[in-house]
Amino acid sequence: MTSIDAAPPRPRSVFANTHFRNMWLGAAVSALGDQFYLVALPWLVLQLTGSNLAVGTVLMCAAIPRAVLMLGGGAVSDRVAPRRIMLTTASTRTIFVGAVGVLAWLHVVQLWHLYILAFAFGVADAFGLPAFQSLLPQLVEREQLPSANAAFQGLYQIAMMLGPAPAGIAIKAFGIAWAFFIDSFSFLFVLAPIYGLPRTRPAPKPRAEGKHFGHDILEGLHYVWRDPAMRALLIIMTGVNLCISGPIIVGLAALAKFRFGSPTAFGVLISAWSGGALLGSIVAGARKQRTHRGWTMIVASGIVALGIAAIGVLHTELTMAAVLAASGVAGGYNNIVLISWFQQRVEHELMGRVMSVLMFGWVGLMPVSYPIAGALAQWSISGMFLISGLTAVAITALCALSGDLRRVE
Repeated sequence: MTSIDAAPPRPRSVFANTHFRNMWLGAAVSALGDQFYLVALPWLVLQLTGSNLAVGTVLMCAAIPRAVLMLGGGAVSDRVAPRRIMLTTASTRTIFVGAVGVLAWLHVVQLWHLYILAFAFGVADAFGLPAFQSLLPQLVEREQLPSANAAFQGLYQIAMMLGPAPAGIAIKAFGIAWAFFIDSFSFLFVLAPIYGLPRTRPAPKPRAEGKHFGHDILEGLHYVWRDPAMRALLIIMTGVNLCISGPIIVGLAALAKFRFGSPTAFGVLISAWSGGALLGSIVAGARKQRTHRGWTMIVASGIVALGIAAIGVLHTELTMAAVLAASGVAGGYNNIVLISWFQQRVEHELMGRVMSVLMFGWVGLMPVSYPIAGALAQWSISGMFLISGLTAVAITALCALSGDLRRVE
């Protein structure tokens, strides 16, 4: 006899999908390798120049092509298989990072080499990020997207939490060249599963007759702007990220170098931020929030903004790490809710272009954030955190007045 109270079948795990699982495992190794690059690059710039402003300008060299080309990258991903784009960008990173490792090993690396490396990374990001965000909804079911996004965001946060401290130790023990070698080698682990992805994809919507390539980009921008909910979320996300991106990368590197005097301190602070974001991502993936997402965005942005401002008045590594961890929880939770909402709302044929608009708002303004943070840190490291955080608080408060944002579900 069948019981009417029998429990419903458990939903299928995203890790039961072979392609998703292989991509996740490869990305995990690559993400750990990337932490060696992220610690080594600003540290090497500081070794060569001793200038916070130089750190900002090198990072700006990555951010400018990322911002300028990203909208075009989204349009390309709607026309070309994301798999092909991701293979190309991962291969480019492997070659350039390995080349800088060799230059550092031979003790002939110069600042202009790092500008070229950063520029190459920016171009790769401009095409690779929209391609990945467009690919993910093709790998998993719609209802699995929060879990899938949480799985990838979680592994990136684990990598950022676990990777920087060992990277700092490795740089101190073996030299900075090894950090670049490790990152270059790690890309091989993500290239293999990307190559194994299916070579076919659903046919995209054909380009309207007589329309140039720019029409595809404008269509994505128009799609986002005419949707009040998307528009409101994009505005608050862009404004707050403009204020926090520079302080997290440039500011924490400056704190580690000039206040604590150790690359390990930089790794610890980044790890604290990432550990909090990991916890937030896990909670978001398990909870799968479907209502009150607008209020979630407002509250989470406020917590992150206040946390950045607080770093400007704190003096010990431990208290800074605690505040960064708490801010990371809010930011990590919010990221999963936001990305999944966009992916579930957008039509498939426009996914690449819309996700490129989202990525542009998320990372596209880093060309502005990094040099401003570097210039402010040159004046006052504490003042940089205070000004950036309080500006983000003001942006959040103004956006909270928007009824469209508060009503996002």
